[in-house]
Amino acid sequence: MKRSESLDPFDLEILRILQKDNTVPQRVIGERVNLSAPSVQRRIKRLEASGVIAAQTATVDPARFGPALTVVVQVELNVETGGAIEQVKQSFVDAPEVQQCYYVTGEADFVLNFLIVSFEKKSRCVRASYSDISCTRMINTKSASPVT
Repeated sequence: MKRSESLDPFDLEILRILQKDNTVPQRVIGERVNLSAPSVQRRIKRLEASGVIAAQTATVDPARFGPALTVVVQVELNVETGGAIEQVKQSFVDAPEVQQCYYVTGEADFVLNFLIVSFEKKSRCVRASYSDISCTRMINTKSASPVT
C-alpha cells in the first residue's frame, strides 16, 4: 500500500478492532465487519506489509509487578547535529525502562516517560543510561502519579 492510497472503512474497522485486542480471531473480525476470514487475513497482511501495522505488541499491567513509579525525564542536548540526535534517539529506544519518547521543541530536546519500581532504581537508570551520552547538557527528572 502506497502512502497515497487511503484506507477504506473495512481497513479502519479492522485496525480499530486490532488496536483494542490484537488476539481477536480473523473469523470474529470478519463477522464484525461483514467480510470473510480470508479477506480479513489478506487485508491484515497488506496492512503489515505496507507498515500501517508496525508491530504486534502486548500491553503489560505494571501493577502486577508491584508498585511502580512514573518518571518524566527531560533531556537537553548541547549538540544538535543529525548524528548526535540519532545516537541519543537510539539509546532511548534501546532502554527497556523508557515507555514513551518524544523529540520536542522548547527548552528540552527529548521528553521520556519511564516506568520503574523505586526512587533508587530511577537514579540508577537515569545516571547509567544517559549521563554517559557525550552531548547531554541537562537531564531533569520529575516523578509523577496519575490523577484519579
